[in-house]
Amino acid sequence: MHTEDRSRGAPVPTLSEPDMEMARVAQRCIMEALDRSKAASIVLTTDHGEHPSVAVPPAALKLIGQLLGAMSEGRAVTLVPAQREFTTVEAAHFLNVSRPFVVKEIDEGRLRHRMVGTHRRIAFEDLQAYSRAMREKQSAALDRLAQANQDLGLEY
Repeated sequence: MHTEDRSRGAPVPTLSEPDMEMARVAQRCIMEALDRSKAASIVLTTDHGEHPSVAVPPAALKLIGQLLGAMSEGRAVTLVPAQREFTTVEAAHFLNVSRPFVVKEIDEGRLRHRMVGTHRRIAFEDLQAYSRAMREKQSAALDRLAQANQDLGLEY
């Protein structure tokens, strides 16, 4: 029996330096236009006017600006609908941990979820909050470790 891993999308292409620079310039232009304009929409046109102009809501342009910012740094981006719910397997992939670890965190009340029949579902918002809290705890632990090393006069 063949099982397809649907939780991972198509391979993310790497951006060349010229593409990253183009994304950086485009982000700067979009963010400057948003800062100066109080318009209900902003119109994008091409250099040569070959294609029709398109009106884009400022909220969408802000999202595009954030996307371009990540691209300009060479980071991969995945768009996830805000109301999306993850399975425990998908949550494990998102957090870069094992599925049993996710289940343990759910069972111990550290990761919010809801039951759909016998299946656990984790809201994307809850997954993000858990991920943020986990990173903050890790950072605090590293700070304490570094401080302990300094107190003991150890080099690392």
